Amino acid sequence: MYKFIAFCVSLVWLSATFANATESRPNIIVFYTDDHGHADLSCQGVLEDIKTPNVDALAKNGVLARHGYSTAPQCVPSRAGLLIGKFQSKFGVEANGKTLEGFDRELTIAQRLQRAGYVTAQFGKWHLGPGPKITEHGFKHVFNQNSGAPFAANVGLDGRDREMSTQRQQMYHVDACSQAAASLIERYKNDPFFLYVAYRAPHVPLDAPQKYLDRFPGEMPERRRQALAMLSAVDDGVGLITRTLAENNLTEKTLIFYIGDNGAPLKIHKRDAPGGGPGWDGSLNDPLNGEKGMLSEGGMHVPFVISWPGTIPAGQVFDHPVSALDVAATAAKLAKIESEPGDFDGVNLIPFLTGKKKEAPHEFLAWRWVAQSAIREGDWKLLRGGEREYLYDLKNDLEEKRNLADEHPEIADRLREKLSLWASELDPPGLASGSMSNAATEYFDFYLDHKPAASLREKFVPKTDSSNSDAKSKDLASPWIIRNGKMNISSEGLQIATQKQDAKQTPFITRNGLNLAGPVSVNLVVKTTNSGTIGLAWRDSHDKEFVAANRVNLVVTKSDQWQTIQTSLPGGPKIIHVRVQIPAGTTSIKSIELKPASGKTVTLMQ
Repeated sequence: MYKFIAFCVSLVWLSATFANATESRPNIIVFYTDDHGHADLSCQGVLEDIKTPNVDALAKNGVLARHGYSTAPQCVPSRAGLLIGKFQSKFGVEANGKTLEGFDRELTIAQRLQRAGYVTAQFGKWHLGPGPKITEHGFKHVFNQNSGAPFAANVGLDGRDREMSTQRQQMYHVDACSQAAASLIERYKNDPFFLYVAYRAPHVPLDAPQKYLDRFPGEMPERRRQALAMLSAVDDGVGLITRTLAENNLTEKTLIFYIGDNGAPLKIHKRDAPGGGPGWDGSLNDPLNGEKGMLSEGGMHVPFVISWPGTIPAGQVFDHPVSALDVAATAAKLAKIESEPGDFDGVNLIPFLTGKKKEAPHEFLAWRWVAQSAIREGDWKLLRGGEREYLYDLKNDLEEKRNLADEHPEIADRLREKLSLWASELDPPGLASGSMSNAATEYFDFYLDHKPAASLREKFVPKTDSSNSDAKSKDLASPWIIRNGKMNISSEGLQIATQKQDAKQTPFITRNGLNLAGPVSVNLVVKTTNSGTIGLAWRDSHDKEFVAANRVNLVVTKSDQWQTIQTSLPGGPKIIHVRVQIPAGTTSIKSIELKPASGKTVTLMQ
């Protein structure tokens, strides 16, 4: 009897211990933005036009990491490193376009947390394989919307389960991800959860709805307005999710990271091109030097905020370098997951943020991306690009304007040796895994060697009466052909007008010779003098002519403001021919984007 009582007491004690351990494990949310420049959080104090009050509140209630870094200046590798917690070149995902076989073999932090009893969910941009396969990487719930195109999901905006299948847009993709995440918090408020909210913002195509654009009136580049608007939508999402936590008494039970995946793409000139397609995304890296595609500070020194009220003291500005690799290591430690040496390259940041540890979290941070490599140790940074080498004192020259390699060769030699030793463990080993691209060479010439920028080739050449209804060939500046109307090309894009006031047929523009794999996401930015419909018709490789079934009508209202219209064309045989029918009157088209399921996106002037 005594043994039985002792056994029962032990069970009670073990159950209580397990319950306490479970209760002490926080929920974890990772907000991950896309091509988001360092300057574009208002709490950074760099620019006055950006408005991010909800992210600012996270920083106020937690930590603004002044020296937060991504693992790569590009989307795919940075996401792979974040989710695995190891530098991505160790498992073969160094750059976009590389095989994902190594990623597929690794354990993500979502898999580790799921095995530890966490509910896991992914929202937004994935970029690491097919959407329906995301569940194979540890995410129970998937809401893979990152544009107006159909997307993979096994959960709805209301947080309820559905069969994994293709879902059509119901809300703007940023808003939809936020709503779905908030709904899952309501659903799992009594369970530990891990939410990976990866907004595709402010990455192109720039597609902010008018309600967000209206928050940023006044003179500015339109691409800048779009970036500010998209980031405002992200900030609203952060606000919705943090309010949902508060309403369910989960604020002090939830650790939040807010991190950018890499710096903003400026394309040197920051050209305010019409449309929202390839080019500058409107975000800014000030005061940092360089841009996406570089291991300079502008390429991977990113927005980085950490918040856990009640555990991490509020109002901190943390000046030691930290890495996106630290997310997985921190999450695993807090979830009481046992790990082996080599599982993570990051560190648990919590002791450093609570003040229990006073030293820097990292002895050094190092990177390799194709022909570039870099190491930061304290305030010193060594940067290599091909055969070029630069040494910077970031304490006094965060903008990387003055190369000190010749003045301090001993420091350069020491850092190069340390970087080489670190790079010897990568696959393949070495300070580079490829050669410098033309774009990287131009970037290094301009940003680091201070050479004049190459001249910008204008894509839009103003013309008048460029075409008419009898046109049989393409306009000199546009691959689209006009029918039943006149098409002028201006700095704003295409302006299309009915040729005759009593014309029985409305104008349309047409584009042949396409090869678009469906589903094809369509994004148009237009304004028109008459309300009506924009008719979008297509012909696939099986069709000899246009058929009535292959057409969608999109409502457009009379306005002198730009309107963004989104739809998608179905999968099946490849689409080879598209027509865009315009309402009577005059319609301006600022942007046309046809984004296939795979392959190159077709834009207005390409």
